[in-house]
Amino acid sequence: MRTSSNPALTRSPVFTGGGRAQTTDPLEQAYLAPSATSKHTGRMTVEDVIGRTALLLAVAFVTGAVTWILDLGGLAFPAAIVGLVLALVIIFKQVTNPAAIVAYAAVEGVFLGGVSQLFNAEYPGIVVQAVMGTAGVTAVMLGLYRSGKIRVTPQFTKMVVGATIGFFLLMMVNLVAGFFTEGGLGLREGPLGIGVGLFAIGLASLNLVLDFDLVEKGARQGVPARYGWFAAFGIMVTLVWLYVEILRLLSILRGD
Repeated sequence: MRTSSNPALTRSPVFTGGGRAQTTDPLEQAYLAPSATSKHTGRMTVEDVIGRTALLLAVAFVTGAVTWILDLGGLAFPAAIVGLVLALVIIFKQVTNPAAIVAYAAVEGVFLGGVSQLFNAEYPGIVVQAVMGTAGVTAVMLGLYRSGKIRVTPQFTKMVVGATIGFFLLMMVNLVAGFFTEGGLGLREGPLGIGVGLFAIGLASLNLVLDFDLVEKGARQGVPARYGWFAAFGIMVTLVWLYVEILRLLSILRGD
């Protein structure tokens, strides 16, 4: 199976096909088993992932709405730190426990609610635009993938993975530079910021395609049902990234 540049799914040997030499491993046997035809088989299905992703997004929406209504925008930064820690634990420990993943969604909702409130206070209506943009991009990429107009080949995967790693390294450099000079390298401001924002949105969109492909192939090859939660978590990570990038780009456009 091809890999995804999504760090959550990339870390999982179940979704990357790693360790195939040891076929005596129960997880590997499940991975190589015939495709699942029912949830009762104990194997992950695409429907599982869709339902669990929807649940995680609903949890994030509720906690985000509460954060907004109660004017708790100041919790955005602490929630971002807690969310990052939870995400790293889930990724590196290969956590498939629903409670931990739902907790991540709840914390991420607080972060998104706080950030969205701050942006909307300066640019009224921007959050609705960002939500619609995220939904639209997701629908378009899913349609392109399902129609076969975008094919996930090894070359395509390498390109997206390499670009994603390079982008995040560049953003880290920009973040560090921001501690010494206002605006860092200027990658998030003005015309350059618009270009970087468009690139980031395109990159996040392509990551969604890799995620769709990985989940579909995982379901076809019968990975254990509990990994439906892990896959949903991975998709949510990409969707959050996409939403934040669209929100940031809209703020630059409206600021100009």
